[in-house]
Amino acid sequence: MSVIISVRVRRELKEKAKRLGIDIRKVIERALEEEIKRREEEELAKSLEELRRALSGISEREWVEAVREARNAR
Repeated sequence: MSVIISVRVRRELKEKAKRLGIDIRKVIERALEEEIKRREEEELAKSLEELRRALSGISEREWVEAVREARNAR
């Protein structure tokens, strides 16, 4: 399903795009997809950094014990 989004651009840009045969909808859609991907990657990187900081206080021994307990619980 698609939706309609209105955007105001300078007349000169629209005229140049039309003259050059540029499909404005495709360009805007691609730019929006790229920006969404970039922001999602930023959010993921931030979450991973927070997780790394949170887990940095756990020793290797504690990790091993936690894995063993999880395996034994199955």
